[in-house]
Amino acid sequence: MPEHNTPVVVGIDGSDSALQAARWAGAVAAVYGAPLHIVHAMPSIGRNLTETAVAIQAAIMSYQHDSALIFLRAATAAVQQDQPDLSITTEASETPVDEALIDASATARLIVLGGKDVTGAAALLLGSTTLRVVTNAACPVVAFRGDAVGVSEKPIVVGVDGTAAGDGVLATAFEFAKAMAVKLVAVRSWTTRAPAGDVTIPFLIDWDALEAAEWSALTGQVDQWRQRYPEVDVECVVETMSPGRALLRHAEDAQLVVVGSRGRNALTGLVLGSTSMNLLHHSQVPVMVTRAQPE
Repeated sequence: MPEHNTPVVVGIDGSDSALQAARWAGAVAAVYGAPLHIVHAMPSIGRNLTETAVAIQAAIMSYQHDSALIFLRAATAAVQQDQPDLSITTEASETPVDEALIDASATARLIVLGGKDVTGAAALLLGSTTLRVVTNAACPVVAFRGDAVGVSEKPIVVGVDGTAAGDGVLATAFEFAKAMAVKLVAVRSWTTRAPAGDVTIPFLIDWDALEAAEWSALTGQVDQWRQRYPEVDVECVVETMSPGRALLRHAEDAQLVVVGSRGRNALTGLVLGSTSMNLLHHSQVPVMVTRAQPE
C-alpha cells in the first residue's frame, strides 16, 4: 500500500474522550497527508464470567450495536470540523474491538485507542484491550490521554534503554518529530541504587564514570538516527531515577511520549511492565507504544 494511502486508525467507544482521540488522530493524519479510518467495534466478552457479568456485557453490546452509527457520525463530524479536507472512512465492526483493531493494524500507519471515561465500554476498550492490541499490533499504538485535540509545537519525548528494541522506538520517534516539525527529547534513566549484596564497597564506585558511560551510550544510539533525520532537533537527557518517573517528568512539557515493547505478553513485556503501566495510568499526554519487529 502506498505510504500516503496508509491510514491512521482510531477506535472509538462513544465517550467524550473518544471524540477527542478521534480529533487528535485526525490532526496526525492531516500532518502525514494520510486518510483517517474510524472504527467502532464490539466489546470483548471475555471468558468464565458469572451469569450476572454476562448479562451486563450483553446489555453493553446491545447498546453499542444500536449506537454504533450514531457514534461514528459524531466522531466524523467532530474531525471534519477541525480537518475539513481530510479523507475519512468509518467502520462498524461486529467483531470484538481488540480483534478489529489488530486486524486493522496490518495496513495502518498508526492505531489510536480512544476512550478513557470510567464506563463499562471504555473500561473494556482501554483496559485489557489496550494490552492485547499493543502486544499484537503490526504498527505503533497510541493510548490517548489528556485533552489535546491536535498537534502542537511541544516536543516529543522518547524513552531509550540501549536495547535493539530501542532502535525501533527511536526510528518511530524521529519520524513523528520530523513530520510534526518539533523537538525530540531522548530520555535514558539509570539509578545509583543496587540490589542488596551486589555492591560490597559502594563508596569505591566511580559514579561519575558510570554516568558518563550512560551519556555515551545514549548519545551514541541517538546519533545514528540523528544522521538520518538531520532536520530534527534532539535533546539527550540522562536521569538518575526510574524510567517511569523520568518519562512522566518530561511528559509534563511534551505532546507525546514514545516507548517500546518487545512484544511479550502483558505480564512479561518490557513496555507492559511497571514503566509503561505507570505511563498509561498517570500520563497526561498520549502514550505511543511501538513494538520491536522479530529479528
